[in-house]
Amino acid sequence: MKQRTKLTPASRRTVLQAINAAPDGVYVSIQEANRSLEQNALMWALLADVSKQVIWTVDGHAEKLSPEEWKTILSASLAQENRMAPGVRGGFVMLGTSTSKMTIREMSEMVEFLYAFGAEQGVKWSAYQQVPEWVQ
Repeated sequence: MKQRTKLTPASRRTVLQAINAAPDGVYVSIQEANRSLEQNALMWALLADVSKQVIWTVDGHAEKLSPEEWKTILSASLAQENRMAPGVRGGFVMLGTSTSKMTIREMSEMVEFLYAFGAEQGVKWSAYQQVPEWVQ
């Protein structure tokens, strides 16, 4: 049986009771919450703006990239990883970080990194863009 409970002042007593009642040998894990849906939506909106406005060199040619391609490039750059793997049918693939597994803090860093990269590239953010408090 697997239980997940968000730790709040109201839930602490229940969590402690569950731990005290658990048999020896069970595992207890405490982890940061994963990124929010709001953070994810903001990241994709920012990636769309970058995708429409930034030209990047790929295989020696300047071109516009898809939001998915930018996510791969920027998530790998944020982690400062240089991991590449051979493609199944040739070529190479850059291995980025899975944003769905990022914590709220990590996704905040990703969004901040996107804003900084966009500013360096002269990206004009869509009119509906507002910088949320958690990014500031």
